Amino acid sequence: MALLNFRKKETAAPQAPVAEVEALLKDYSIEVMPRTAEKVEDFRALLPEGTRVYIAHIDGTPIEDMVTTAARLNADGFKVMPHFPARIIKDRATLADWIARYQGEADVRQALLLAGGVTAPVGDFTDSMQLLETGLFDEAGFTRLHVAGHPEGNRDIDADGGRLNVDAALKWKNDFQTRTDAEMAIATQFAFEAQPIIEWADSLKAAGITLPIHIGIAGPAKLQTLIKFAIACGVGPSLKVLQKRAMDVTKLLLPYEPADVISDLAAYKAAHPDFNITHVHLFPLGGIKTSATWVQENGGASGVPADAA
Repeated sequence: MALLNFRKKETAAPQAPVAEVEALLKDYSIEVMPRTAEKVEDFRALLPEGTRVYIAHIDGTPIEDMVTTAARLNADGFKVMPHFPARIIKDRATLADWIARYQGEADVRQALLLAGGVTAPVGDFTDSMQLLETGLFDEAGFTRLHVAGHPEGNRDIDADGGRLNVDAALKWKNDFQTRTDAEMAIATQFAFEAQPIIEWADSLKAAGITLPIHIGIAGPAKLQTLIKFAIACGVGPSLKVLQKRAMDVTKLLLPYEPADVISDLAAYKAAHPDFNITHVHLFPLGGIKTSATWVQENGGASGVPADAA
């Protein structure tokens, strides 16, 4: 079992014990796209058995490619969770067709529902609540539905940078779970600093939003790559963590690793067992193998790949 090799932080905060980090990383999930999945020869050599693998559906990706990727991952024994971006789904018939394809060809029974990254909807749907209201996922027997969360807000939803609309949407989704049989959770955008994440998660709980949170974390990557993705994805104030690092010439060429934010979240969760962040969801911006290897090195048994268990 490898030990964490944490960097010294500018403000020396105590690092979480290895066991606490392992506990937070247990049952982590990861995200792929069809074109990145094609480059991976064997997922079983990288990921723990039964890992939940989200498949991001970028506008322009044919549904056939999505379903083929889902079928491959399912055959390898992983929990497959494709994205359903509302704004790129033309109408109810298209949604029903996608659900049927995923079920019939890939045995998929779970999904991440989100608005999607495009500005103008191509058809009838503008948000994930409308997808839920169709009832099609329930009729098809989907057992788990995740929805998007934004620890630092989302200017596509709240243009003023606040949280009024995004929090109202989460409250609606929380209420949806209580009146249905859906097993739901919040899968979030990535952020780089623990304290704002903690404050956001605690505020949801205080507002009566009890959906468990799968917190988005950017996996190891070149600093320039992360800054590019963070700006494109609308990451908020925690972007300053990367910008500060970029100003230090001794760190500029070193890859970023999420050790600090993971450690801080793990320590908080150990001190607050009822903390509503229950899982880590990795965005492998530096590559799937790079992120999976990092978890293997830092997550103990939580990161053991399927073929090595």
